[in-house]
Amino acid sequence: MSMGAESQQQQLHFVLFPMMAPGHMSPVIDIAKLLASRGGVTVSIITTPGNVARISSTIDRAASSGLQIHLIQIRFPAAEAGLPDGCENIDSLPSLEMGEKFMVAINLTRNDVVRVLEELQPPPSCLISDFGLPWTTQVAAKLNIPRIIFHGTSCIALLSSHKKKASQSQGTESAVMKDVRDQVRAAETTSYGVVVNSFDDLEAEYVKEYGKVKGQQKVWCIGPVSLCNVDSTDVAERGNKSVVDVEDCLKWLDPHEPGSVIYAALGSLARPTPEQMMELALALEESNRPFIWGLGKASSAALEEMFVESGFSQRTKDRSFLIRGWAPQVLILSHPAIGGFLTHCGWNSTLEGISAGAPLATWPFVGDQFINEKLVVEILRIGVSVGNEIRVMWGEEEKAGVFVKKDAIKKALEVLMEEGEEGTERRRRARELRKKAEMAIQEGGSSYLGLTLLIEEIKAKSMDATPLL
Repeated sequence: MSMGAESQQQQLHFVLFPMMAPGHMSPVIDIAKLLASRGGVTVSIITTPGNVARISSTIDRAASSGLQIHLIQIRFPAAEAGLPDGCENIDSLPSLEMGEKFMVAINLTRNDVVRVLEELQPPPSCLISDFGLPWTTQVAAKLNIPRIIFHGTSCIALLSSHKKKASQSQGTESAVMKDVRDQVRAAETTSYGVVVNSFDDLEAEYVKEYGKVKGQQKVWCIGPVSLCNVDSTDVAERGNKSVVDVEDCLKWLDPHEPGSVIYAALGSLARPTPEQMMELALALEESNRPFIWGLGKASSAALEEMFVESGFSQRTKDRSFLIRGWAPQVLILSHPAIGGFLTHCGWNSTLEGISAGAPLATWPFVGDQFINEKLVVEILRIGVSVGNEIRVMWGEEEKAGVFVKKDAIKKALEVLMEEGEEGTERRRRARELRKKAEMAIQEGGSSYLGLTLLIEEIKAKSMDATPLL
């Protein structure tokens, strides 16, 4: 064997394949940076041209700083699956009904994924892929490399889903989505292990219990991965480019007293009706606090009309900053002016709030968000619930209408921002968790060790030619 070939074999090469959705891609890019920051590790991220356009500036900055991170483009067969041209990310789907076609399109990329992995130099040592891409287990087996699953949620939520029986799956589920769910379950049992964006001090009992139920499969907690972003541009552009000038955002926040501002954002996919958003608008107004509000996909002409006609825009113009689209969330949360965060309890947002030391007002919509709310409010005791118990699937917001009233939101915000003993203790616990989050990813921390163990495990496997499956 030549010296060049030998060094290529020794070079660990992690290939990351995220689901094309904002909440799935952001943490995977962070994982890529964390892996590449360790010596002797190359990382490649597989995605499509439309998604490359979103993340290339972030990857270019990482590469120019000396990290071995590369993008691999594969064609996204939108037309073949019956999707509009250029529809390459879940957040660009015109309707929920298109979700099945999106999954069909992803499945059609399989041959291209196999081809790029077979041609890749240095050869891949490991494939870390989204749980929603179950067929990548077979792809990894074909190449005799480990496939590690990235779920993108908490250990407590993973435990909850593990304990659910297959018979409990929704009766309204289509044949296509049921098939995907069945494939995901099957791939879970044959994959090499799981990478979790969490840390031991956050949910110690659940980390331990999840490790037990996985048995022979490895579990590596390596979060909060968003804390790898220290460059101000990386922090500002995490996930996507902000629709507002970041400097304008900071200029608005800077004059405010520490802990005085409410930040509200309900995720990258949710589209509550204009009527529901008006309930939130009036609650924010009646909180009598300055607020910064990331409207996301709920921003619409109908809502803007309501803002003007109700007088909300005029009455709050001196103490509000509205972001009509993607907000630089990590940047906002890290600002000392933020005193509380109204969130939908998606795991990325929850963990970003915790990492910033912000107490949370919780408004879950669906799935693991309700479990994350339980962790935040009942176990960690750093949150206040708005009291929502109605599950609202993405795409079904119109049917749900107004499901949380203004007074419930207002009350939660008042409790969240209160200055009394309870509020002081909640903020103290939130600050304590922020310190623990920061310590977890630093050298000597539990998540730093988790990443080290993952790399060492893959290094040992790459030297062992024994078939994995």
